[in-house]
Amino acid sequence: MSTHADATKLRLTGVTKSFFTPRTGTTTLAVAEMSLDIQAGEFICIVGPSGCGKSTVLNMIAGLDSPSSGRIEKDGQGITGPGADRGVMFQDYALMPWQSVEGNVGFGLRHGTPGQHLNASQRQERIAHHIDLVGLRGSEHKYPHQLSGGMRQRVALARLLANGPDILLLDEPLGALDAQTRLILQAELLRIWGETAPVSERKTAIFITHDIEEAVLLADRVVVMSTNPGRVREVVTVDLPRPRAGTARTNPKFGLFVEHIWSLIRDEAYRAIGGAASADPASHQATH
Repeated sequence: MSTHADATKLRLTGVTKSFFTPRTGTTTLAVAEMSLDIQAGEFICIVGPSGCGKSTVLNMIAGLDSPSSGRIEKDGQGITGPGADRGVMFQDYALMPWQSVEGNVGFGLRHGTPGQHLNASQRQERIAHHIDLVGLRGSEHKYPHQLSGGMRQRVALARLLANGPDILLLDEPLGALDAQTRLILQAELLRIWGETAPVSERKTAIFITHDIEEAVLLADRVVVMSTNPGRVREVVTVDLPRPRAGTARTNPKFGLFVEHIWSLIRDEAYRAIGGAASADPASHQATH
């Protein structure tokens, strides 16, 4: 990871988030003192038990929510609200059912700030390029109800990319897919992100997932969070060679990374679903 200040795309410094519940008069500390530097072109995955504040962190980076204390900066400037420079993609697709594939992908370009500097021909060219990029050429005029879950998620990804954000914020975007489609889209996501391109040509990506294998496959670094309140427990650098989609899972180090990350969250994950925590003290030790 580069240590040059000008390579730092996002910086979280002492970020804390509390939520007040008027009905009960209680305050919940969701995220506590989170500090993290994310470099330009990095792919970061955030994992942790349910309720550890992963989505809260993503919403604060997106500008959809504000820290109770601490600071979030992009390129050295404080984030104070949403912006077209940060694109968000959720698990539920959020497609407009009355719009075709083309209409969904091009909505931001035609009606929002991302397309204001483009003429109609340039907008159409960008829409077609991103539909092709996600492998949906020929489906431009279909509507969401005519598409499979994987195809809908491709539309959502094309829409995100067509708007030209500097940073991709992805909140469990593959979580609702069947296992086979998920594997296919993991590989597609790495291709579209630019896994084989120079780092300078890649988007900065922050990806939330409950799937540890998915995190190890995708990420340059995995941020492992603990819960009650949400904190960074460890940042694991995944030094597997790229491209990964076809070979990473056969690398012996892949399993060691998965095992180590699971050892960090196992007890809290069991408690989150009401199960018994592991009594094995070695479950908290690194396996590599």
